[in-house]
Amino acid sequence: MSNAQIRQAAVSRRKFLIGVGAGLTASAVAPRSLFASSARVTRDKPVILGRGAHTYEWVKGWAKLPEGMRFGNTHGAVVIDAQGRILMNTDTENAIIIFDPDGKFIKAWGKEFKGGTHGMALHKEGGAEYVYLTHHTRHEFAKCTLDGEVVWIKGYPEEPGVYQKAEEFRPTGVAFAPNGDFYVTDGYGKFWVHQYNSKAEYIRSWGGPGSEPGKLKQPHGIWVDTRGKTPTVVVADRENNRLQIFSLDGKHIGFVTDELRRPSNMDQRGQDLAIADLAGRVTIFDKDNKLITHLGDNPDPAKRAKNGVPPEQWVDGEFISPHCPRWDAQGNLYVLEWLSNGRITKLKRVK
Repeated sequence: MSNAQIRQAAVSRRKFLIGVGAGLTASAVAPRSLFASSARVTRDKPVILGRGAHTYEWVKGWAKLPEGMRFGNTHGAVVIDAQGRILMNTDTENAIIIFDPDGKFIKAWGKEFKGGTHGMALHKEGGAEYVYLTHHTRHEFAKCTLDGEVVWIKGYPEEPGVYQKAEEFRPTGVAFAPNGDFYVTDGYGKFWVHQYNSKAEYIRSWGGPGSEPGKLKQPHGIWVDTRGKTPTVVVADRENNRLQIFSLDGKHIGFVTDELRRPSNMDQRGQDLAIADLAGRVTIFDKDNKLITHLGDNPDPAKRAKNGVPPEQWVDGEFISPHCPRWDAQGNLYVLEWLSNGRITKLKRVK
């Protein structure tokens, strides 16, 4: 080989090495989105969330709908009956869909409640179990059997004098006290809480719009907390970004503000409380309302609390808009999200 050929070969080798180095550098700094699809394809290991006693496996594809059936928009609650069946809401004519614990479809009902079934609570009465539900576009709340037979329907309470017409009442949540009294939140209307006795007779109201103690800004969900010596009423005061605590007769007791992100609904298991934070995560508190863990915290703020995120952008292990949580008797956690394409997730407790 001549000297000229040797010099040309050295130049070619240097160009080759520079090109390789540039390629490696580009790979190191390339946007995550360039590799997201391949990363998700290979993400076949179990997705584990939480810690300690609150460690869960995200069950992929849990809910199995019949051929041709779709969830549609999910904007309601999830409850679990004495048989261990899971009841959830949609905005379609299948306002209540029932699954078994393995996600097998059992039945659906509620054509008359299409387009606005929002909150649910179960209550045993005389050996039977009933579902109480709120409907924010019909401006009503109702009592039904688990098979969908309507027992009664009620509109806005006239007694407190806060409503001039039915359309002002847009209830979102319902919860029961140990003595059979129940509470209905007007979360999308005038921001009041209304209390009824076990015969569905009006007792009292409290709240109204505001941020000072006792006032509410979108009282979305409600729960009667029995973790202490005396039961209390906990309201998800969503647009004030807090839980607000009241006595059973509506007197303000206090707030919980730390570690919350637009709380929507709650559930209790033993001494712990699960909160669906609409902005992309589920939060679990201990008996003192101190953080135990966050579950499924979405790393992308642009996806949090967004109804229209398409399924191709959903990621296992990441919530988008948690709307209601519910534990079953085994400690598994079910989470219904506010999504136009509908999603309910089972988090299987890891023992």
